[in-house]
Amino acid sequence: MSLFYVAMTKPNFFFLFLASLLFSSHHSSFTICSAAVKDSDEVGDETPFTYLEGTGKGPKKWGQIDPHWKVCDTGKLQSPIDLLDQRVQVFPHLGKLIRDYKPAPATVKNRGHDITMRWNGDAGKININGTDYRLLQCHWHSPSEHTFNGTRYALEFHVIHLSSTGKIAVIGIVYKYGRPDPLLSKLFHHIKSVGKEEEVDIGVINPGDIKFGSRKYYRYIGSLTVPPCTEGVIWTIVKKVRTVSREQVHALREAVHDGFEMNARPTQGLDGRPVLLYTPRDNGGSA
Repeated sequence: MSLFYVAMTKPNFFFLFLASLLFSSHHSSFTICSAAVKDSDEVGDETPFTYLEGTGKGPKKWGQIDPHWKVCDTGKLQSPIDLLDQRVQVFPHLGKLIRDYKPAPATVKNRGHDITMRWNGDAGKININGTDYRLLQCHWHSPSEHTFNGTRYALEFHVIHLSSTGKIAVIGIVYKYGRPDPLLSKLFHHIKSVGKEEEVDIGVINPGDIKFGSRKYYRYIGSLTVPPCTEGVIWTIVKKVRTVSREQVHALREAVHDGFEMNARPTQGLDGRPVLLYTPRDNGGSA
C-alpha cells in the first residue's frame, strides 16, 4: 500500500512503480511484444480465433488454442478493461501526451478480423515519460473494447506504437454514433473495396488527421486485445468520446470476414492495477 501511495503522489515514481510490476513477474513480455508487432502485428490471420463464444475459438478459449497464447487465460494485466470512475486516480503529473507525427505512405489491409492501416516508413512518434514510441499502424474494433462505467460505445480505434526496445504503447479512442469521423471519411472507399487478406497502397496519409479532441486521458498497463494477448502494453485511452457515422461503422463491420460479427474482446479483470486519469490543471475542468 505504501508503494502504491508513493506512486500516486510522486510525479515520476509512477513509471518506476509500473516498471517494477512488469519486470517482477512479466519481464519476458517485452520480447514477445516486439515480435508480435514487428513480425505479425498481433495475429495476421483470423482463422485460429473468433469473437463468438460456443465456436471453440471464442475469447474464453483463446488461451487454449495455442501454447503461446496461454497468457490470454492466465495473465493478470489483460485488456480491455472497464474504466470505472470509482477506481480511477486523478494524476495531473502524467503530463500532456506528446505527438510528433508526419505524413508517410500507407496501406490498408483486411486482416479478416479487422481493417488495419499501416504506415511504411517514418510516420513519426509519440513520447511517454522521455521514451519515444514509433508509429506503426492503426485498426478498428466494433463495438468498443474498453468501456466507460460499463458503457460500450459503437467503435474503438487503436493506434499502435513501438519503442526501440520493443515496448508497445497504444492510444485508444472511442466513438459514439453522430457525425462522420474525418479520417474514416478519407479511407472510406478503400475500406469498402479491399478484399480479405488483401493489402492496397493508399498513398500518403497524415497521422495528424487522427483527431483526439481532448487532453484528458486514462493510463494503465495492459495487454494486446487479440492473441497472443501479450502483456506490458502502455495504454492511453482518450477520455473524450468522439463521433462516427453509422455508415462508417457498417463499412468496417461488413468488410471483415464474418460480416457483422463483432470484433471486440470482453472486458478483463483489473486485478488491482492502478488506472490513472490525466487532467490538465489549467483547463478549468473542460474535456
